[in-house]
Amino acid sequence: MKRPDRSRRKLVRTRGAKAGARKSPSRSRVREDARLKKNAEMQNLEQATLAFGRPQTSGDETSPESIHPEISALFYSPEAKAVKEEICAVGWKLWMRSYVDGNGGNISCRIGDNAVICTPTLLSKIDLKPKDLCLVDLEGNQLAGELPRTSEVFLHLEIYKNVPQAKAVVHCHPPHATAYAITGRVPPSAVIPEFDVFVGSVAVTQYETPGTKKFAETVVPFVKNHNTVLLGNHGVVCWADTPTHAEWYAENLETYCWTLLISRQLGVPYDKIPPAKEQDLLAIKKRLGLPDARFGPKEDSSSGLPEQRGAIALVPPGAHGRGPLSDEKVGRDEIDIIVRNAVEAVVAAIKRK
Repeated sequence: MKRPDRSRRKLVRTRGAKAGARKSPSRSRVREDARLKKNAEMQNLEQATLAFGRPQTSGDETSPESIHPEISALFYSPEAKAVKEEICAVGWKLWMRSYVDGNGGNISCRIGDNAVICTPTLLSKIDLKPKDLCLVDLEGNQLAGELPRTSEVFLHLEIYKNVPQAKAVVHCHPPHATAYAITGRVPPSAVIPEFDVFVGSVAVTQYETPGTKKFAETVVPFVKNHNTVLLGNHGVVCWADTPTHAEWYAENLETYCWTLLISRQLGVPYDKIPPAKEQDLLAIKKRLGLPDARFGPKEDSSSGLPEQRGAIALVPPGAHGRGPLSDEKVGRDEIDIIVRNAVEAVVAAIKRK
């Protein structure tokens, strides 16, 4: 078989390469273009995946000349910068966990005797940046910040005024915990150890219009003995020594409520931690310096909501005008209804025959 003549092919390839070389840019230019293209692709990838990873919140802030020098020194201090970045990180976590939607929820941190950094109004918590945050005094007057402060900051300020150890407050709307809030129910204590230590006893308030003075005051009877409160028909509010820890309590409560609601679907009563073991958990809690209504005095009766003992389907006395209701009573009522319906169905079937 005759071997193919490759010389012409080589010649054509060589000529084509030489012809192309005269028209194409230099190798260094090609490499530079490739590098720029790769950098652009990486930037696009980072922007596309921003919602799935913690956004970068750091950046230089400049103090407007209109701010009083002392306020400026506080609001733009290294300590305040760290607080702002932590608040932004907490906002990101709340949004990623679906504890807030739209521009819902708010976060604050006390940085002085009469100074609180808080989130602005009408801004999604995942979009927060340090430059967006506000500085207010304990009366709610805005001292610094480019955006207007949240109208619900008064809720936070009432907590700071009544609980000296409170340094940070988080308000959000986690779905399963809010389900308790809109039904006037409180979850039971002494069911899961971790929840009992960090949150434990939970209270629920009467409903008031958000952003009003009355709304802010609804938590006053409870915040000394609870670090986590359900807001009637609204959501939850948690306080702690840092914004991160306050957000932890919201996570503890939401997961706990979710677990309780799942356990109810199993159709059997949940087991409570034995009283002696519950006291062990309270001792741990006391060592950690965390509040709990079970430590001492009952709630202020002027609230209209006395001490609230929880269960999966418990309605706190006085809340929403309802009376007390226990899990056991609900179980009996449900069984009675099922039996009555079954008997009526059988009787109707016999009559038809």
